[in-house]
This record gives sequence, C-alpha cells and structure tokens, in this order.
Amino acid sequence: MPENASTPESESSEIVVAEPRRSTWSEMKTSEDWWAVWIGGGILLICFLVFYVGLPENFSEQLQEAEATGEKLKVHSPLKSWLAKPSSWKSNPLSSLFPPEKSSLLIPMCVVFLISLCAFSIGIKAMGHSVSKFATGFLGVFLLATLAYVLTGQVVAKRYNLEYALWALMIGLVISNTIGTPMWMKPALKTELYIKTGLVIMGASVLFSRLLILGVPGICVAWIVTPIVLISTYIFGQKILKIESKSLNMVISADMSVCGVSAAIATAASCKAKKEELSFAIGLSLSFTVIMMILMPIVIKALGIGPILGGAWMGGTIDSTGAVAASGAILGEQAEQIAITIKMIQNILIGVTAFGVAVYWVTCVEGKESQVKPDAWEIWYRFPKFVLGFVLASSVFSLLYVSMQGGEIIVPTMVKESSKVFRGWFFCLAFISIGLETNFRALTKFLKGGKPLILYVCGQSLNLILTLLMAWLMFSVFYKDVINEVFNK
Repeated sequence: MPENASTPESESSEIVVAEPRRSTWSEMKTSEDWWAVWIGGGILLICFLVFYVGLPENFSEQLQEAEATGEKLKVHSPLKSWLAKPSSWKSNPLSSLFPPEKSSLLIPMCVVFLISLCAFSIGIKAMGHSVSKFATGFLGVFLLATLAYVLTGQVVAKRYNLEYALWALMIGLVISNTIGTPMWMKPALKTELYIKTGLVIMGASVLFSRLLILGVPGICVAWIVTPIVLISTYIFGQKILKIESKSLNMVISADMSVCGVSAAIATAASCKAKKEELSFAIGLSLSFTVIMMILMPIVIKALGIGPILGGAWMGGTIDSTGAVAASGAILGEQAEQIAITIKMIQNILIGVTAFGVAVYWVTCVEGKESQVKPDAWEIWYRFPKFVLGFVLASSVFSLLYVSMQGGEIIVPTMVKESSKVFRGWFFCLAFISIGLETNFRALTKFLKGGKPLILYVCGQSLNLILTLLMAWLMFSVFYKDVINEVFNK
C-alpha cells in the first residue's frame, strides 16, 4: 500500500495520518536504490577512466594501422591484473586460487574485496547503519561467495554451466536451514543493494548498438513476444490458477518472460514483493534455466533447426545470459552470437518492465484494494531508481561505443576486464545473501497446490511456442536473406 494512504478501520473511527514522505533529494542521499546508482556509477567511472588514461600514446596510429591491415587491435585494462575471481580447476580446489599458469589470485581478489567493502561501507554509513558490524559480516559473506566461485570453476560443473548463482544460493540455503545464519553475518546481508548495484554496472554491457546487428527481426523476437507472455502469464495466474499473492504472480511472470533474475529483482521492487517471494521465484528460474540450457540444444538438433533460428529461439527463452551463451556455443558461433544478441536486446526491457509494473501496481492493484486513489507522484516514488542507473549506464556506454575513436574496442574490453568482475562478485554476494535469509519453511506455502510451478511451466511453454513462431517468421521467412548475408560474410 502506498505510504501516504490511510486505511479505513472497520471497527474504529480513528483517522490514520500518513507519515510525511521524504523528498527525492533526501532519498538520493539515504535510500538503497540511489546508493546502488552512486556505487555502480562510481565503479564504472573509475574503470573507464583508468582504462582511458592507460591507453598507449600512439593508440590512434595503432588503430589506423589495424584498420588498414584488417587486423583487430588488442588493448587491455590496467586493472585486469588487479581484479580477479577464482579460476577453473580439475582435481585440486586450491588450483582455483593458485593456478599453475598464473601467480596467486589472492591479491587481486583482496583488491576486489577492499574496493567493494569501502564502496558499500560509504552507502551503509549514509543509510544510518553500523559500518563496523557490516564490515565484519561482509568478510563472511565474501568468503562464502569465494567458495561459490570455487565450486563453479570445477571443470565438470563448468561443462554443464552450473553457474555461481546456483552454487551461491545452495550454500546460503544449506547454512540457513541447518546451523542457521550466524548473527554476526546478518548486518551484511544486503541482498538488494548488491544486486541493484550489479545491475547498474550491467548497464554498460547492454549496448543499444546490439539493435543494429539484428535490426527488426531481433526487436520483434525480444520486444513483441516478451510483453505478450508476461501479461498472459500474469492473467493466467490470477484468473485461472487464482494465485493469492499478486506480487509473487508478477515476479514469476517477469522472471520467466523477460530475462530471469535481473527482471525479477526490478519487478519485485516495483510491486513490493516479499523477500521470500523473490527467493522462490529466483530458485524456480535457476532450476529451469539449467534444464533448458541442456535440453534446448538437443531438441534443436533433433528437429533439424538451423543455428540461426535455433540461436534466436534460445536467446528469447532461456533466462540467464550466461546460460544463453553456453547453449548457443553448443550449436556453433552463429547460434551463440544471435542468441546473445537477442538476450541483450531483451535485457533492455528491464527498465521498461519495472516502470510498467510500477504504474500498474499503483493505479490498478493498490489503489483498487485500498480504495484510495493514489497521487500521480506515487509512481515515481515506487519506481525502482536503480533502473535509472542501468538505463543511464547503457545510454552513456552505447554513445561511447559508436562515437568515440576505438569505442568498439575500448567499451567491450573495459567491461570484460574490469566492470564485469565487480558485477559478478556483487551478484554472487546477493545470491549468498538470498540463501542465508531464506528458510525452507517460509517457502513451503508457495508450493501448496503446485500453482507457482504450474504457472512457470505453462508460461514458459507459451514463451517457447510464441518465440519459435516469431523467430521462424523473422529469421526464416521475412528477413531470411538479410540475416544470412550478415552472418555468412
């Protein structure tokens, strides 16, 4: 219910006076959403400036020479050797921290830890929480995140693309549902702050130039099917399955139709979903992502679907970007490129979805349930502000990519070698926190009657059918020659 709404009491005539809402300026200094923007934006700025300053003096000449010879110029971020996560290993877990082909990764991991601790501590202080208690708990959460990365790096787990998100969630759940989450860790369980900051950083990798690669076909697959599936699934959950929690219904619908965990977080903020609802939706999504990532390439090969159509189909249906890349790679380079591009175009809808859900929730759900007409500003107050950071980062780095000399080299390299490392760690910290805050007993109520599971299966089935149909029309009928020309050069 909006903070400024008063609820009529059935047994009392007492008037409930709403607390005065904080100004936007005040929220910009103290709210979690805005601090996700400041921290994420600050890290992106530092990563870019360090990279730009570190470019060789004759970069322009090198770039011109590479263009003349048709070679690809390679440059590296000065931060590359100072930022790291555990690497892959086969039989000895310590190899992930002390790889034989490299020096110890402990120092660059400590650098990530210290920078993250300092950045989040500033926000924690501004929000009025204890920095010392946060720092103590943060050490424990970071160590658990390191363990999740180590488990992810095992070659067998890596082959099946069992991502860090799944391991982190499992580690947290095991601890919270056995020995219990230690009290000293709880001040550092800032799930939303971690993942919102990671999403702001992720904005730098969601480039609008991706739209130009596939053009109309890519937009049709990613932007037409997605809202149809989201709205249809939500209506199905409410009208047919009659799921009690509208917010759980909406989070699962957005999670499954848009782009998995990232969309779930943004949507949950818009409709004020409970933490256990978000945890359940994320767990459901991760489970089906693993299944689809393995089965879809097999089905595509069995049906004789080509790599271009198969890549488009996977890009529009598999939730996780990492899983999309892994599945696409199984079908070949063409499928991988198309699948990733479709997914990145779809990722742009995160902000649009969050805004749309905020508008709908304020005007049609809470306003109707409370019978209090919300003021127009409620949509702005409800809208998750970190999405603004995501959109701004995407816009700025998209502009740099197309207008800056060597931008097509600088931006992707900076993202890959610096900002992506922070994004991965922040997401991992978030999944550890989700697991540590989640008790299975709190989730059992969502499994009654199996309605959320039915919702996800039916929604994803609709998604698979509509995406395949749209991809076939775009990539095999209307724009077949254009797509083949682009990807067969």
